[in-house]
Amino acid sequence: MVSSTRRGFLKAASVTATVLAVSRRIPAWAAGAEASGPVKVWSTFRDRRHAAAEPLAWKPVTEVASDAITLNPGATRQEMLGFGAALTDASCYLLSQLHDDERAALMHEFFDPGEMAMNVCRTCIGSSDYSRSVYSFDDSEQDDPELKKFSIDHDKAYILPMLRDARKLNPELFLFSSPWSPPGWMKFNRSMLGGTIRKSALEPYSRYTLKFLDAYKAEGVAINAITIQNEVDTTVDGRYPACQWAQEDEILYVRKFLGPLLRKANCPTKIWILDHNFDLWGRAIAELSYPALYEYADGVAWHGYAGEVTGMTQAHNAFPQKSAYFTEGGPRRDPELGGASGYNPLTGWAYWAEWANSVFRNWARSITMWNLALDEKGTPYIGHRDPEDINYGPSTGVVVVENGTHKVTRTARFWGLAHYSKHVRRGAKVFETDGVADNAAQTSKSAVSHVGFRNPDGSFVVVLTNRGPEKRIQLVLGSQALDVELPADSVHTLQWS
Repeated sequence: MVSSTRRGFLKAASVTATVLAVSRRIPAWAAGAEASGPVKVWSTFRDRRHAAAEPLAWKPVTEVASDAITLNPGATRQEMLGFGAALTDASCYLLSQLHDDERAALMHEFFDPGEMAMNVCRTCIGSSDYSRSVYSFDDSEQDDPELKKFSIDHDKAYILPMLRDARKLNPELFLFSSPWSPPGWMKFNRSMLGGTIRKSALEPYSRYTLKFLDAYKAEGVAINAITIQNEVDTTVDGRYPACQWAQEDEILYVRKFLGPLLRKANCPTKIWILDHNFDLWGRAIAELSYPALYEYADGVAWHGYAGEVTGMTQAHNAFPQKSAYFTEGGPRRDPELGGASGYNPLTGWAYWAEWANSVFRNWARSITMWNLALDEKGTPYIGHRDPEDINYGPSTGVVVVENGTHKVTRTARFWGLAHYSKHVRRGAKVFETDGVADNAAQTSKSAVSHVGFRNPDGSFVVVLTNRGPEKRIQLVLGSQALDVELPADSVHTLQWS
Protein backbone atom coordinates (compact mmCIF):
# COMPACT_ATOMS: atom_id res chain seq x y z
CA MET A 1 0.00 0.00 0.00
CA VAL A 2 2.84 2.33 0.91
CA SER A 3 4.70 1.32 -2.24
CA SER A 4 1.61 1.96 -4.37
CA THR A 5 1.08 5.35 -2.74
CA ARG A 6 4.71 6.25 -3.35
CA ARG A 7 4.47 5.22 -7.01
CA GLY A 8 1.33 7.31 -7.37
CA PHE A 9 3.03 10.29 -5.76
CA LEU A 10 6.08 10.03 -8.01
CA LYS A 11 3.90 9.67 -11.09
CA ALA A 12 1.83 12.71 -10.12
CA ALA A 13 4.98 14.70 -9.39
CA SER A 14 6.43 13.74 -12.76
CA VAL A 15 3.26 14.83 -14.61
CA THR A 16 3.21 18.10 -12.66
CA ALA A 17 6.84 18.79 -13.54
CA THR A 18 6.16 18.07 -17.21
CA VAL A 19 3.14 20.38 -17.26
CA LEU A 20 5.13 23.15 -15.55
CA ALA A 21 8.00 22.73 -18.01
CA VAL A 22 5.65 22.88 -20.96
CA SER A 23 3.70 25.83 -19.56
CA ARG A 24 6.88 27.87 -19.22
CA ARG A 25 7.44 27.44 -22.96
CA ILE A 26 3.90 28.43 -23.96
CA PRO A 27 3.33 32.20 -24.21
CA ALA A 28 1.17 33.85 -21.55
CA TRP A 29 -1.59 34.64 -24.06
CA ALA A 30 -2.12 30.96 -24.73
CA ALA A 31 -4.09 30.35 -21.54
CA GLY A 32 -7.25 31.59 -23.23
CA ALA A 33 -6.62 30.07 -26.65
CA GLU A 34 -8.58 27.03 -27.71
CA ALA A 35 -8.77 24.78 -30.73
CA SER A 36 -11.65 22.56 -31.66
CA GLY A 37 -12.76 20.42 -34.53
CA PRO A 38 -10.69 18.66 -37.17
CA VAL A 39 -8.09 20.56 -39.18
CA LYS A 40 -8.61 20.28 -42.93
CA VAL A 41 -5.43 20.15 -45.02
CA TRP A 42 -4.62 20.91 -48.67
CA SER A 43 -1.13 20.25 -50.02
CA THR A 44 1.01 20.92 -53.08
CA PHE A 45 4.16 18.84 -53.58
CA ARG A 46 5.51 16.40 -56.13
CA ASP A 47 2.45 15.33 -58.18
CA ARG A 48 -0.15 16.82 -55.80
CA ARG A 49 -1.72 20.20 -56.61
CA HIS A 50 -3.72 21.83 -53.82
CA ALA A 51 -5.02 18.35 -53.04
CA ALA A 52 -7.07 17.54 -49.93
CA ALA A 53 -5.26 15.36 -47.40
CA GLU A 54 -6.44 13.48 -44.31
CA PRO A 55 -7.67 15.88 -41.61
CA LEU A 56 -5.47 16.39 -38.55
CA ALA A 57 -6.55 16.46 -34.91
CA TRP A 58 -5.39 18.66 -32.05
CA LYS A 59 -3.84 16.85 -29.09
CA PRO A 60 -2.91 18.05 -25.59
CA VAL A 61 0.60 19.44 -25.38
CA THR A 62 2.98 17.11 -23.57
CA GLU A 63 6.21 18.52 -24.98
CA VAL A 64 7.00 21.61 -27.00
CA ALA A 65 9.50 21.10 -29.80
CA SER A 66 12.48 23.45 -29.95
CA ASP A 67 11.38 24.58 -33.42
CA ALA A 68 7.63 24.67 -32.70
CA ILE A 69 5.47 27.38 -34.24
CA THR A 70 3.14 29.08 -31.78
CA LEU A 71 -0.19 30.46 -32.97
CA ASN A 72 -1.74 33.56 -31.42
CA PRO A 73 -5.13 34.25 -33.07
CA GLY A 74 -5.85 36.97 -30.52
CA ALA A 75 -2.99 39.14 -31.79
CA THR A 76 -4.37 40.36 -35.10
CA ARG A 77 -2.71 42.67 -37.57
CA GLN A 78 -3.77 44.02 -40.99
CA GLU A 79 -7.11 43.27 -42.64
CA MET A 80 -6.93 41.43 -45.94
CA LEU A 81 -8.25 42.86 -49.21
CA GLY A 82 -7.46 39.84 -51.36
CA PHE A 83 -5.48 38.11 -54.11
CA GLY A 84 -5.24 38.17 -57.88
CA ALA A 85 -3.19 38.91 -60.98
CA ALA A 86 -2.80 41.52 -63.71
CA LEU A 87 -5.29 41.67 -66.58
CA THR A 88 -2.83 43.24 -69.00
CA ASP A 89 -3.49 43.91 -72.66
CA ALA A 90 -1.50 40.73 -73.37
CA SER A 91 -3.50 38.58 -70.96
CA CYS A 92 -6.88 39.90 -72.09
CA TYR A 93 -6.00 39.43 -75.76
CA LEU A 94 -4.81 35.88 -75.19
CA LEU A 95 -8.00 35.01 -73.30
CA SER A 96 -10.12 36.63 -76.02
CA GLN A 97 -8.63 34.23 -78.59
CA LEU A 98 -9.97 31.16 -76.82
CA HIS A 99 -13.17 29.50 -77.93
CA ASP A 100 -16.16 30.74 -75.96
CA ASP A 101 -16.52 27.56 -73.92
CA GLU A 102 -12.77 27.41 -73.20
CA ARG A 103 -12.68 31.03 -72.08
CA ALA A 104 -15.81 30.67 -69.95
CA ALA A 105 -14.37 27.66 -68.14
CA LEU A 106 -11.03 29.36 -67.46
CA MET A 107 -12.59 32.63 -66.31
CA HIS A 108 -14.91 30.64 -64.01
CA GLU A 109 -11.86 28.92 -62.51
CA PHE A 110 -10.09 32.25 -61.98
CA PHE A 111 -12.88 34.36 -60.53
CA ASP A 112 -15.79 32.32 -59.22
CA PRO A 113 -15.93 32.61 -55.39
CA GLY A 114 -16.10 28.82 -55.19
CA GLU A 115 -12.94 28.38 -57.29
CA MET A 116 -9.75 30.50 -57.21
CA ALA A 117 -11.86 33.48 -56.11
CA MET A 118 -9.44 36.11 -57.44
CA ASN A 119 -10.67 39.43 -56.11
CA VAL A 120 -7.86 42.03 -56.43
CA CYS A 121 -6.67 42.48 -60.02
CA ARG A 122 -4.63 45.07 -61.87
CA THR A 123 -5.29 46.79 -65.18
CA CYS A 124 -3.12 49.11 -67.23
CA ILE A 125 -3.91 52.72 -68.14
CA GLY A 126 -2.68 52.49 -71.72
CA SER A 127 0.00 50.04 -72.77
CA SER A 128 2.56 48.27 -70.62
CA ASP A 129 5.45 46.15 -71.85
CA TYR A 130 2.96 43.25 -72.04
CA SER A 131 0.83 44.76 -74.79
CA ARG A 132 0.42 44.21 -78.50
CA SER A 133 1.30 47.84 -79.32
CA VAL A 134 2.38 51.09 -77.69
CA TYR A 135 -0.65 53.27 -77.05
CA SER A 136 -2.16 55.79 -74.65
CA PHE A 137 -5.70 57.16 -74.48
CA ASP A 138 -4.62 60.37 -76.20
CA ASP A 139 -2.07 59.70 -78.92
CA SER A 140 -2.14 63.20 -80.40
CA GLU A 141 1.00 64.18 -82.27
CA GLN A 142 0.50 67.73 -81.02
CA ASP A 143 -0.05 68.94 -77.47
CA ASP A 144 -3.67 68.30 -76.52
CA PRO A 145 -4.25 69.90 -73.09
CA GLU A 146 -8.02 69.96 -73.70
CA LEU A 147 -7.88 66.19 -74.31
CA LYS A 148 -9.95 66.48 -77.48
CA LYS A 149 -8.47 63.25 -78.85
CA PHE A 150 -9.01 61.22 -75.68
CA SER A 151 -10.47 57.77 -76.41
CA ILE A 152 -10.55 54.35 -74.76
CA ASP A 153 -11.63 52.65 -78.00
CA HIS A 154 -8.57 50.41 -77.94
CA ASP A 155 -9.74 48.76 -74.72
CA LYS A 156 -13.27 48.12 -75.98
CA ALA A 157 -12.15 45.28 -78.25
CA TYR A 158 -11.10 42.72 -75.62
CA ILE A 159 -9.90 44.35 -72.36
CA LEU A 160 -13.21 45.77 -71.16
CA PRO A 161 -15.15 42.61 -72.11
CA MET A 162 -12.73 40.52 -70.00
CA LEU A 163 -13.08 42.90 -67.05
CA ARG A 164 -16.87 42.84 -67.27
CA ASP A 165 -16.86 39.03 -67.39
CA ALA A 166 -14.52 38.84 -64.40
CA ARG A 167 -16.64 41.14 -62.26
CA LYS A 168 -19.82 39.33 -63.29
CA LEU A 169 -18.26 36.12 -61.96
CA ASN A 170 -17.05 37.84 -58.80
CA PRO A 171 -19.00 41.02 -58.00
CA GLU A 172 -16.52 41.75 -55.19
CA LEU A 173 -13.64 42.07 -57.66
CA PHE A 174 -11.47 45.05 -56.66
CA LEU A 175 -9.73 46.57 -59.69
CA PHE A 176 -6.80 48.93 -59.51
CA SER A 177 -5.12 50.53 -62.52
CA SER A 178 -1.58 51.69 -63.22
CA PRO A 179 -0.12 53.81 -66.02
CA TRP A 180 3.24 52.86 -67.54
CA SER A 181 3.49 56.26 -69.17
CA PRO A 182 1.46 59.40 -69.75
CA PRO A 183 0.77 60.24 -73.41
CA GLY A 184 4.02 61.05 -75.21
CA TRP A 185 3.13 64.71 -75.76
CA MET A 186 3.09 65.26 -71.98
CA LYS A 187 6.77 64.30 -71.68
CA PHE A 188 10.07 65.99 -72.46
CA ASN A 189 11.05 63.28 -74.95
CA ARG A 190 7.56 63.25 -76.53
CA SER A 191 7.57 59.46 -76.38
CA MET A 192 5.96 56.88 -74.12
CA LEU A 193 9.31 55.07 -74.00
CA GLY A 194 11.28 56.25 -70.96
CA GLY A 195 11.66 59.91 -70.14
CA THR A 196 9.91 62.12 -67.59
CA ILE A 197 6.69 64.09 -67.40
CA ARG A 198 6.71 67.89 -67.73
CA LYS A 199 5.45 69.85 -64.71
CA SER A 200 3.20 71.81 -67.05
CA ALA A 201 1.49 68.52 -67.95
CA LEU A 202 0.55 67.56 -64.39
CA GLU A 203 -2.77 69.41 -64.44
CA PRO A 204 -4.00 68.00 -67.80
CA TYR A 205 -2.70 64.58 -66.75
CA SER A 206 -4.98 64.66 -63.70
CA ARG A 207 -7.95 65.35 -66.00
CA TYR A 208 -6.75 62.56 -68.32
CA THR A 209 -6.84 60.18 -65.35
CA LEU A 210 -10.33 61.25 -64.32
CA LYS A 211 -11.55 60.89 -67.92
CA PHE A 212 -10.17 57.34 -67.90
CA LEU A 213 -12.05 56.54 -64.69
CA ASP A 214 -15.28 58.07 -66.01
CA ALA A 215 -14.98 56.33 -69.39
CA TYR A 216 -14.39 52.93 -67.80
CA LYS A 217 -17.30 53.46 -65.41
CA ALA A 218 -19.54 54.31 -68.38
CA GLU A 219 -18.53 50.93 -69.85
CA GLY A 220 -19.60 49.16 -66.68
CA VAL A 221 -16.13 48.77 -65.15
CA ALA A 222 -15.60 50.96 -62.09
CA ILE A 223 -11.95 51.20 -61.00
CA ASN A 224 -11.46 51.06 -57.24
CA ALA A 225 -7.91 52.42 -56.98
CA ILE A 226 -5.14 53.86 -59.10
CA THR A 227 -1.41 54.14 -58.72
CA ILE A 228 0.35 57.28 -59.90
CA GLN A 229 2.95 55.50 -62.02
CA ASN A 230 4.15 51.96 -62.47
CA GLU A 231 7.72 51.96 -61.11
CA VAL A 232 8.26 55.66 -60.48
CA ASP A 233 12.03 55.43 -60.16
CA THR A 234 13.15 54.06 -63.52
CA THR A 235 13.01 54.84 -67.21
CA VAL A 236 13.96 51.19 -68.08
CA ASP A 237 16.35 52.76 -70.62
CA GLY A 238 13.41 53.31 -72.95
CA ARG A 239 12.96 49.56 -73.52
CA TYR A 240 9.16 49.88 -73.16
CA PRO A 241 6.57 52.40 -71.93
CA ALA A 242 7.84 53.99 -68.72
CA CYS A 243 8.16 57.35 -67.01
CA GLN A 244 10.45 58.40 -64.20
CA TRP A 245 8.83 60.63 -61.60
CA ALA A 246 10.80 62.81 -59.22
CA GLN A 247 9.60 62.50 -55.63
CA GLU A 248 8.70 66.19 -55.61
CA ASP A 249 6.58 65.76 -58.76
CA GLU A 250 4.60 62.84 -57.33
CA ILE A 251 3.91 64.88 -54.18
CA LEU A 252 2.89 67.92 -56.23
CA TYR A 253 0.67 65.89 -58.53
CA VAL A 254 -1.25 64.17 -55.74
CA ARG A 255 -1.64 67.13 -53.38
CA LYS A 256 -2.39 69.87 -55.91
CA PHE A 257 -3.97 68.18 -58.90
CA LEU A 258 -5.19 64.58 -58.75
CA GLY A 259 -6.31 64.42 -55.12
CA PRO A 260 -8.39 67.63 -55.21
CA LEU A 261 -9.80 66.79 -58.65
CA LEU A 262 -11.07 63.35 -57.61
CA ARG A 263 -12.54 64.78 -54.42
CA LYS A 264 -14.30 67.59 -56.31
CA ALA A 265 -15.73 65.03 -58.73
CA ASN A 266 -16.93 62.84 -55.81
CA CYS A 267 -14.87 60.04 -57.29
CA PRO A 268 -14.37 57.23 -54.71
CA THR A 269 -11.29 55.77 -56.44
CA LYS A 270 -8.40 55.42 -53.98
CA ILE A 271 -4.89 56.74 -54.64
CA TRP A 272 -1.83 54.54 -54.04
CA ILE A 273 1.64 56.05 -54.27
CA LEU A 274 5.06 54.66 -55.28
CA ASP A 275 4.15 51.37 -57.02
CA HIS A 276 7.79 50.34 -56.92
CA ASN A 277 10.35 48.31 -55.01
CA PHE A 278 10.90 47.61 -51.32
CA ASP A 279 14.17 49.54 -51.32
CA LEU A 280 12.23 52.79 -51.85
CA TRP A 281 10.63 52.67 -48.39
CA GLY A 282 12.41 55.93 -47.54
CA ARG A 283 10.70 57.66 -50.44
CA ALA A 284 7.32 56.33 -49.33
CA ILE A 285 7.88 57.71 -45.83
CA ALA A 286 9.07 61.06 -47.19
CA GLU A 287 5.98 61.43 -49.39
CA LEU A 288 3.55 60.46 -46.63
CA SER A 289 5.31 62.95 -44.35
CA TYR A 290 3.86 65.71 -46.52
CA PRO A 291 0.44 66.42 -44.92
CA ALA A 292 -1.21 67.54 -48.16
CA LEU A 293 -0.29 64.25 -49.86
CA TYR A 294 -1.10 62.15 -46.77
CA GLU A 295 -4.63 63.53 -46.91
CA TYR A 296 -5.31 62.00 -50.32
CA ALA A 297 -3.22 58.81 -50.33
CA ASP A 298 -4.92 55.61 -49.16
CA GLY A 299 -1.65 53.70 -49.06
CA VAL A 300 1.51 52.49 -50.76
CA ALA A 301 1.83 50.03 -53.66
CA TRP A 302 4.92 47.83 -53.57
CA HIS A 303 6.97 45.71 -55.97
CA GLY A 304 9.44 43.02 -54.94
CA TYR A 305 12.25 43.20 -57.50
CA ALA A 306 14.76 44.99 -55.24
CA GLY A 307 15.31 45.60 -51.54
CA GLU A 308 14.14 43.68 -48.50
CA VAL A 309 10.49 42.90 -47.81
CA THR A 310 10.88 44.60 -44.41
CA GLY A 311 10.79 47.93 -46.28
CA MET A 312 7.00 47.65 -46.04
CA THR A 313 7.25 47.37 -42.27
CA GLN A 314 9.49 50.45 -42.16
CA ALA A 315 6.77 52.45 -43.91
CA HIS A 316 4.03 50.88 -41.78
CA ASN A 317 5.82 51.74 -38.55
CA ALA A 318 6.09 55.36 -39.66
CA PHE A 319 2.49 55.62 -40.89
CA PRO A 320 0.41 52.73 -39.48
CA GLN A 321 -2.87 54.20 -40.75
CA LYS A 322 -1.79 53.83 -44.39
CA SER A 323 -2.24 50.47 -46.10
CA ALA A 324 0.33 48.39 -47.98
CA TYR A 325 -0.59 46.61 -51.22
CA PHE A 326 1.71 44.26 -53.13
CA THR A 327 1.07 44.99 -56.79
CA GLU A 328 3.82 43.22 -58.77
CA GLY A 329 6.84 40.99 -58.41
CA GLY A 330 7.89 37.78 -56.74
CA PRO A 331 10.76 35.99 -55.01
CA ARG A 332 14.18 37.10 -56.20
CA ARG A 333 15.80 34.37 -58.23
CA ASP A 334 19.36 35.67 -58.45
CA PRO A 335 21.54 33.61 -56.05
CA GLU A 336 23.93 36.57 -55.72
CA LEU A 337 21.07 38.57 -54.21
CA GLY A 338 20.00 35.84 -51.83
CA GLY A 339 17.35 34.46 -54.15
CA ALA A 340 16.52 30.96 -55.29
CA SER A 341 18.86 29.09 -57.61
CA GLY A 342 17.53 26.48 -59.98
CA TYR A 343 14.10 28.08 -59.94
CA ASN A 344 11.48 26.31 -62.05
CA PRO A 345 8.47 28.49 -63.00
CA LEU A 346 6.21 25.42 -63.17
CA THR A 347 7.19 23.79 -59.86
CA GLY A 348 8.62 26.59 -57.74
CA TRP A 349 5.48 26.89 -55.61
CA ALA A 350 7.40 26.67 -52.33
CA TYR A 351 9.46 29.73 -53.30
CA TRP A 352 6.31 31.64 -54.27
CA ALA A 353 4.39 30.79 -51.11
CA GLU A 354 7.40 31.44 -48.85
CA TRP A 355 7.68 34.87 -50.46
CA ALA A 356 3.93 35.47 -50.06
CA ASN A 357 4.16 34.58 -46.36
CA SER A 358 6.90 37.15 -45.88
CA VAL A 359 4.84 39.79 -47.70
CA PHE A 360 1.86 39.22 -45.38
CA ARG A 361 4.11 39.20 -42.33
CA ASN A 362 5.17 42.70 -43.39
CA TRP A 363 1.69 44.28 -43.46
CA ALA A 364 0.56 43.80 -47.07
CA ARG A 365 -3.23 43.67 -47.43
CA SER A 366 -3.16 42.09 -50.88
CA ILE A 367 -1.02 40.29 -53.41
CA THR A 368 -1.55 40.83 -57.12
CA MET A 369 0.72 38.77 -59.33
CA TRP A 370 1.86 39.91 -62.76
CA ASN A 371 0.30 38.65 -66.03
CA LEU A 372 -2.71 36.41 -65.52
CA ALA A 373 -2.01 34.60 -68.80
CA LEU A 374 0.79 34.49 -71.38
CA ASP A 375 1.52 32.11 -74.23
CA GLU A 376 4.30 29.52 -74.38
CA LYS A 377 6.75 32.16 -75.66
CA GLY A 378 5.99 34.58 -72.83
CA THR A 379 4.18 36.92 -75.20
CA PRO A 380 2.47 39.17 -76.32
CA TYR A 381 5.38 41.43 -75.31
CA ILE A 382 6.59 44.67 -76.92
CA GLY A 383 9.53 45.39 -74.65
CA HIS A 384 13.20 44.57 -74.94
CA ARG A 385 14.76 42.41 -72.25
CA ASP A 386 17.23 43.94 -69.83
CA PRO A 387 20.66 42.53 -70.81
CA GLU A 388 21.58 42.47 -67.10
CA ASP A 389 18.75 40.06 -66.26
CA ILE A 390 19.53 36.37 -65.80
CA ASN A 391 17.83 34.44 -68.58
CA TYR A 392 15.33 31.97 -67.15
CA GLY A 393 13.61 31.47 -70.47
CA PRO A 394 10.25 32.95 -71.44
CA SER A 395 8.28 34.77 -68.78
CA THR A 396 5.23 32.88 -67.61
CA GLY A 397 1.81 34.04 -66.57
CA VAL A 398 -0.18 32.62 -63.72
CA VAL A 399 -1.24 30.26 -66.49
CA VAL A 400 0.36 29.50 -69.85
CA VAL A 401 -2.07 29.25 -72.77
CA GLU A 402 -0.47 27.66 -75.82
CA ASN A 403 -1.17 29.12 -79.23
CA GLY A 404 -3.03 26.83 -81.59
CA THR A 405 -3.88 24.05 -79.15
CA HIS A 406 -5.10 26.41 -76.37
CA LYS A 407 -3.63 23.97 -73.84
CA VAL A 408 -3.60 25.56 -70.38
CA THR A 409 -0.70 24.95 -67.99
CA ARG A 410 -1.07 26.14 -64.40
CA THR A 411 2.27 27.46 -63.16
CA ALA A 412 3.86 27.56 -59.72
CA ARG A 413 2.26 30.98 -59.20
CA PHE A 414 -1.20 29.53 -59.80
CA TRP A 415 -0.73 26.75 -57.26
CA GLY A 416 0.95 29.03 -54.74
CA LEU A 417 -1.89 31.54 -55.03
CA ALA A 418 -4.54 28.82 -54.62
CA HIS A 419 -3.35 28.12 -51.07
CA TYR A 420 -4.45 31.64 -50.10
CA SER A 421 -7.23 32.73 -52.44
CA LYS A 422 -9.31 29.57 -51.96
CA HIS A 423 -9.30 29.90 -48.17
CA VAL A 424 -8.67 33.47 -46.98
CA ARG A 425 -11.68 35.73 -47.29
CA ARG A 426 -11.82 39.51 -47.68
CA GLY A 427 -11.84 41.05 -44.21
CA ALA A 428 -9.70 38.29 -42.72
CA LYS A 429 -6.98 39.48 -40.37
CA VAL A 430 -3.42 38.26 -40.23
CA PHE A 431 -2.56 36.91 -36.79
CA GLU A 432 0.76 36.26 -35.11
CA THR A 433 2.56 33.00 -35.80
CA ASP A 434 5.99 32.77 -34.24
CA GLY A 435 8.76 30.24 -34.41
CA VAL A 436 11.45 30.16 -31.77
CA ALA A 437 13.85 32.25 -33.86
CA ASP A 438 11.30 34.39 -35.68
CA ASN A 439 9.98 37.88 -35.23
CA ALA A 440 6.87 39.35 -36.82
CA ALA A 441 8.59 40.89 -39.84
CA GLN A 442 11.80 39.02 -40.61
CA THR A 443 11.66 35.87 -42.66
CA SER A 444 12.99 32.95 -40.62
CA LYS A 445 16.28 31.41 -41.70
CA SER A 446 14.50 28.07 -41.43
CA ALA A 447 13.35 26.39 -44.62
CA VAL A 448 9.84 26.44 -43.11
CA SER A 449 7.73 29.60 -43.32
CA HIS A 450 4.27 30.35 -41.95
CA VAL A 451 1.49 32.90 -41.74
CA GLY A 452 -1.95 32.81 -40.12
CA PHE A 453 -5.33 34.38 -40.95
CA ARG A 454 -8.60 34.66 -39.05
CA ASN A 455 -11.56 34.83 -41.41
CA PRO A 456 -14.64 37.00 -40.77
CA ASP A 457 -16.67 33.83 -40.10
CA GLY A 458 -14.30 32.92 -37.25
CA SER A 459 -12.44 30.15 -39.07
CA PHE A 460 -8.66 30.00 -39.01
CA VAL A 461 -6.20 29.47 -41.86
CA VAL A 462 -2.47 28.76 -41.61
CA VAL A 463 -0.26 28.49 -44.71
CA LEU A 464 2.99 26.55 -44.27
CA THR A 465 5.81 26.19 -46.77
CA ASN A 466 8.91 24.03 -46.80
CA ARG A 467 11.56 24.63 -49.44
CA GLY A 468 14.02 22.31 -47.68
CA PRO A 469 14.12 18.54 -47.10
CA GLU A 470 11.20 16.68 -45.56
CA LYS A 471 10.44 17.81 -42.05
CA ARG A 472 7.87 17.36 -39.26
CA ILE A 473 6.82 20.52 -37.46
CA GLN A 474 4.66 21.21 -34.42
CA LEU A 475 2.01 23.91 -34.20
CA VAL A 476 1.07 24.99 -30.69
CA LEU A 477 -2.25 26.69 -29.93
CA GLY A 478 -2.80 27.21 -26.22
CA SER A 479 -2.50 23.87 -24.47
CA GLN A 480 -3.00 21.91 -27.69
CA ALA A 481 -0.65 20.94 -30.47
CA LEU A 482 -0.70 19.67 -34.02
CA ASP A 483 2.00 17.62 -35.72
CA VAL A 484 2.32 18.31 -39.45
CA GLU A 485 4.45 16.44 -41.97
CA LEU A 486 6.01 18.75 -44.56
CA PRO A 487 7.50 16.99 -47.60
CA ALA A 488 10.36 18.68 -49.44
CA ASP A 489 9.40 21.66 -51.64
CA SER A 490 5.83 21.77 -50.41
CA VAL A 491 3.01 24.18 -49.57
CA HIS A 492 0.16 23.39 -47.18
CA THR A 493 -3.02 25.16 -46.11
CA LEU A 494 -4.57 24.20 -42.79
CA GLN A 495 -8.10 25.37 -41.96
CA TRP A 496 -10.28 24.84 -38.91
CA SER A 497 -13.19 26.40 -37.05
